[in-house]
Amino acid sequence: MTYRAIKLVKRPVTDINNEHFELVTLNKPELKSGEVLIKLSHLSLDPAMRGWMSADEESYIPPVSLDSVMRASGIGHVVESQNEDFPQGTRVMGLLGLAEYAVSNGKGLNKIPDSLSAEAIMCVIALPGITAYHGLFEVLKPEAGQTIAITAAAGSVGSLVGQMAKHQGLTVIGVAGSEQKCDWLKDTLNFDHGLNYKDANFAEQLKSAAPQGIDLFFENTGGLAQSIIFDMMNAHGRIAVCGMIAEYNKVAPAPGPSWIGIIKKRLQIQGFTMPDHFHRIGEYGQALAAMLAKGELAYRAHTLNGLESAPDGIQLLFSGENQGKMIVAL
Repeated sequence: MTYRAIKLVKRPVTDINNEHFELVTLNKPELKSGEVLIKLSHLSLDPAMRGWMSADEESYIPPVSLDSVMRASGIGHVVESQNEDFPQGTRVMGLLGLAEYAVSNGKGLNKIPDSLSAEAIMCVIALPGITAYHGLFEVLKPEAGQTIAITAAAGSVGSLVGQMAKHQGLTVIGVAGSEQKCDWLKDTLNFDHGLNYKDANFAEQLKSAAPQGIDLFFENTGGLAQSIIFDMMNAHGRIAVCGMIAEYNKVAPAPGPSWIGIIKKRLQIQGFTMPDHFHRIGEYGQALAAMLAKGELAYRAHTLNGLESAPDGIQLLFSGENQGKMIVAL
């Protein structure tokens, strides 16, 4: 049996394009003791993939080696098993790569129920949800009555952060890059404010939305909005640095806010990445599933069909043209 996979063959310096990937046909390997063969049904495309494509050996996770299958989260069913913990038919989720089939020894593999739709898993239970949950509750530690600003608020992570914050009694300001996205934040997700950072009067709009300042900042992008939000932080405010999507494709990063403001306002700023917390996926997943069951979390997916569509989907993440969580259906 053969199957298709996408390999990383060239590292991007700035923008990602199709020349960085190669669609290949591989032979199914023979399973060793403890291994399982998984037929993938859906793949997740995430901004973190840009960092995985770099050559940075000092990052939170080793880079993807050239000429190897591109790293990606996915869900599927076990079709062959030499591992009693994952018998044939088990539905699983993990970092399985951009491929139609994957072999795993079970490490990092999580069982998921057949009752949940693939979209619900990818949009809420998988990486976006656990990232949003950890960043909000473990890093920012919200309290009712506070004001939170979220960049990339219409994205898969930011949209969940804002909804969870609303249910905690916070005033939620979502920052996005189009009027359509801002309308979705306000009209569908019930954010208190949806602000377009591209507007010439964005700073004035932010001051109007947060007359008492900003207590919490969930930072997903860097770029134009960062320093404006930073300057409006209240004393003893907290900032969770989750992503810098506006900076990933630059040769040199843009200057950040002045550290003088950190001292004057006694700010707590913490970066985080989920590999440090993968041991809590089960705990976070249960909490997210409970919220989903109660109707507290809305989501939307941008689904592409076929493995060959993955490179184009990755590029959409960085152009801002995606309309929801990027998923590839196989």
